[in-house]
Amino acid sequence: MLICRARVLLCGLCFLCAVGAVSCSTGFLRQYEYEEDIYLSLDGTATVYVNSSIAALDALRGASFDTRPTARVDTPAVRAYYSSPNTHVTRVSSSRRRGRRFVHVRLDVDDIRRLGDAAPFAWSTYRFQQNGAEYDYLQTIGSAAAKEVGGGWDGRELVAFRLHLPSKIRYHNTRGIESRGNILAWEQPLADRLRGAPLTLDARMDAQSILYRTLWLFGITFLAVAAAFAIVIWWVIRRGAEAPREAARAPR
Repeated sequence: MLICRARVLLCGLCFLCAVGAVSCSTGFLRQYEYEEDIYLSLDGTATVYVNSSIAALDALRGASFDTRPTARVDTPAVRAYYSSPNTHVTRVSSSRRRGRRFVHVRLDVDDIRRLGDAAPFAWSTYRFQQNGAEYDYLQTIGSAAAKEVGGGWDGRELVAFRLHLPSKIRYHNTRGIESRGNILAWEQPLADRLRGAPLTLDARMDAQSILYRTLWLFGITFLAVAAAFAIVIWWVIRRGAEAPREAARAPR
């Protein structure tokens, strides 16, 4: 029995390895040179994650970080670069991939509409406003710095912009890029982003958050269960009280 299970497990591992090999060869598992993820709240605050190679950060945003593969990431300089009165860096880390250094930044944003005031995001304009029963989000990404850095790219690199929205999405213009649930994704080849090919992120969502609706439904369900439980207890107590009376009325 144990031998059979071991064989099944081995076959499963071989299958996963084969799938992984196919995925990497076909590009199913995309590797991005630059990514921006915005977790938006209906009050206009947001949490933003940026994952970028140092070379892409210099080329796209005109920064001046050391792109040498052997150079250590200057974490305090990255933190200072992303800090502003409207943006507050909470974490900076780094990694290495394909001989290039990558930086990973998490920051809190007081007002998404003013995110473009910070230098790293100045290539975008942001609009976020309520329109009746919906909120409209519009981000227009303009020209890149197009700084020559010799990134060693082969032309297959991608950049991505994602929105993680707090309520039901009514419209978006992702144009076929895979999006799941309340996550919308837009992609561009790095070469297109370097030359400033236009990119617009357009989405509309409900004015009531999914979390609020979920908590409301949970509350209703809890009250319904509590009411049913109370009815059962009342019925049990009543039956218990009636039993002695019925016994007393019974003929002897």
